[in-house]
Amino acid sequence: MGKFNFKDEEDFQKVKNKAESFYKTIGDTYCPYFKGKIVFNSKGLKHLKFRSNRKARPRKDQYSRFKLIYLAPEVLKQSYTLQGIWQTKKFENQKINSRWEKIFKDVTYYEFIAVIDNARMKVILKEVIGGQKYFLSIVPFWKINKTTGRRVLYSNFGHD
Repeated sequence: MGKFNFKDEEDFQKVKNKAESFYKTIGDTYCPYFKGKIVFNSKGLKHLKFRSNRKARPRKDQYSRFKLIYLAPEVLKQSYTLQGIWQTKKFENQKINSRWEKIFKDVTYYEFIAVIDNARMKVILKEVIGGQKYFLSIVPFWKINKTTGRRVLYSNFGHD
């Protein structure tokens, strides 16, 4: 089985539980590019499981992200160069007067790309204006094996 393919539900649950346990131990990590701490909060873990509110990611997507989550803090610790930045305005949930409201805010996404342990990945951070930067997602670079049709970690960089 490739790094992105799980055999059965038991295999998926095992990887998911291990990733969640690890994620909860991170807390924050220092990023030399920002010269500050990046928080690993519940929003990042939720984003690994869901595309949006009440819309779960396919298990294949979750599995591949869970398999690589242990590398996310390492990518940030070693990142001195930002590979991408995207600024937008969107509605964000914010607690005001003891209740949650959607507020239109400036949001910035930061992108770091790295190759660690022969795996190429993108780590995405999010910052809502007035808040702290936090881990949002890890995106593996993968390809489909033309013979088997299975996902394969894109680590050969152009060679099959």
